[in-house]
Amino acid sequence: MSSPHRNSPYEVPTGFHTAQPPQGAAERRLAVLGSPIEHSRSPQLHLAAYQQLGLDWEYSRWEIPKGGLRDALRSRGQGWGGFSVTAPHKAEALEFVREASPDAIKSGAVNTIVFDSLDAQSGAIGENTDIPGALDAFAERGITSLRGRVDVLGSGGTASSLGIAAQRLGAEEVRIWGRRPEAAAALAGQLGDGATSGDLAQWELTAGVSAVIDTVPGGFAAEGIEIEPGRIPGVALFSAAYSPWPTPLASHWLAVEGRIVTGLDLLLHQAVRQVRLFTGLGVDQPLPDEAAVIAAMRASLSQGS
Repeated sequence: MSSPHRNSPYEVPTGFHTAQPPQGAAERRLAVLGSPIEHSRSPQLHLAAYQQLGLDWEYSRWEIPKGGLRDALRSRGQGWGGFSVTAPHKAEALEFVREASPDAIKSGAVNTIVFDSLDAQSGAIGENTDIPGALDAFAERGITSLRGRVDVLGSGGTASSLGIAAQRLGAEEVRIWGRRPEAAAALAGQLGDGATSGDLAQWELTAGVSAVIDTVPGGFAAEGIEIEPGRIPGVALFSAAYSPWPTPLASHWLAVEGRIVTGLDLLLHQAVRQVRLFTGLGVDQPLPDEAAVIAAMRASLSQGS
């Protein structure tokens, strides 16, 4: 391994870029792609991990407009090892890679692109670390199984991944609630047996729900929604959004000390698996002294954005 990264892992690049981020002298370049992207805390997480591992790598933010991922990545320069991918590019990333994992194909979403080499013409594989990362996040909060129905609010790439995670935890029904009912129905069809759909405007917390998974950007706006406080203690909330915090739904859960899995929980655990992939390991293959790496990543989140 090379010497530790010359900068603190908490010295996250400021601003964001519509062109490629400026290149430094690091051995390998990585970035998170999205739009908007200036809020992302992925750089501090990844830089903390690579410093702990003794790797002199760069990790920055790269804003790419919706629909522009393929052209942007095809024109990238030398030295790129891979990318983390966030909204709205997860479906487009699946189309970009030459090979995708079963989880990426099942969910229709790639959140991790790993190039075969640092050459600008290299091919890439795609993975979805949101699914195992969500399972890890649930487990950290003591949730290792789900029963009855799970309500997923939103119908995008994150909803697909977390819906699959809920199925793997044993949910008997996963209902996708979307602003566009046709999109929710399509995602339910993609998830298969036990998946149903509904109009997000009609959602309410009802009996028989064991978890609510909120994947709406910024959090589902709960104004005007009647949520009986007595129902919340038996229902876990997985809030994928972490900025701003708390989300409207999280405020209801916090008021009665309900169980919450946070977006930062997901961000951390899916990032650990991305670090494995970017360092040449399998998605399920632990890093050297992974506990120390996770501790460094978790500490970076306490430093703010």
